[in-house]
Order: sequence, then C-alpha cells, then structure tokens
Amino acid sequence: MSKKPVAAGKSSFDLIDTTEFFSRIPLAPGIEVLDVACGVGRYSMEMAKLLDQRGMIHAVDMWEEGIELLKESIRQQGIRNIKPVRADITKRIPLDDGSIDFCLMATILHDLSPAGQDETLKEIKRVLKNDGVLAVIEFKKIDKGPGPPVSIRLSEQEAEETLRKHGFLKTYLGEIGEFNYLLTLQKGGA
Repeated sequence: MSKKPVAAGKSSFDLIDTTEFFSRIPLAPGIEVLDVACGVGRYSMEMAKLLDQRGMIHAVDMWEEGIELLKESIRQQGIRNIKPVRADITKRIPLDDGSIDFCLMATILHDLSPAGQDETLKEIKRVLKNDGVLAVIEFKKIDKGPGPPVSIRLSEQEAEETLRKHGFLKTYLGEIGEFNYLLTLQKGGA
C-alpha cells in the first residue's frame, strides 16, 4: 500500500460554501472534469450529481487507500460518471492532451513543492482544452481555523502569481467560506 500523503483523508469540502462554489464552476452536460489529488473524492461525488451521464469526472490521486475508498463509494451509490485513477500528478496525469473541460485543485497547491507545482501545472495545462477552466481552492493565509500551518498557505496573490507563470489567467477570485478562497482561471498562452 502506498504511503499516505500528509493531508490525505482530510477534505475542505465541509468548510466551503458549496452553493457559492457550484455557482462559480462550469459544470455542464457532457463535460470532462479532472479532480486533481481527489483524496476520497468528496468533491467528485458532489460534482457527479450535477453532471449528466455523458459527462465524466476523472478523479486522480496517488493515495491508493483514498482511491479504493472512492471506488467503494461509487459502487455503493451506483455512480457511473466518476473514473478513479491512481497516479502521481507531479509526474504524468494519464489523460490525453486537450481532453479536459474543467479541472479542480482543492487545497493541494500549497502542499506541492515548487518543482511539484511546476510539473503538476504543466500537466494540467497539457490536458485542458484551449478554453478549459481551472478552479483552485486554497486556505486563506490567516493564522486561525483548520488547515495547514500559515507558513505554507498561499495568499490569493501568491496563488494567482504561481498560476499566471504557467499561463493561467484569472477569471474570478472570491471567498467561499470563512477559511477558503476560490480562484478560477482560463487556460492562456505561455
């Protein structure tokens, strides 16, 4: 069994304003979604309810136990539009170039090393369609509440700058709860 990543199993899903979150992301019939570092798949499970059966969520994580727990949840609930995939997102995301309409990175950007951020964002850019959207949820850089130590949290500006360096252009930035913000970006050049 693979080593459990530091934050594995913890989900920010219960901390966010889900109504605000879902109003800001482009879930439409038939789209292809990538949930990067999905853990046990809380976001994927909720997004699956909003997609029709023509759409597909590719839930990717390197944590074997999390992927197995997601597979079990999918089986128990009879969900057919989530495909759990075990892969290291800092190496290669096993999807075709330009195949994804929408990608979610929920509270993982801060966990990646600078090299890991570079490789993961290159891979996300590779798999996103030209008009693809990336949504990043992160913990506010405040010293209170749940989440990682403030020293490794990314401010909204730090996250935006990191993403801009990889050719992503901000389309929205706002709070989605007391402790979290949402940044949506369009795939650009660079």
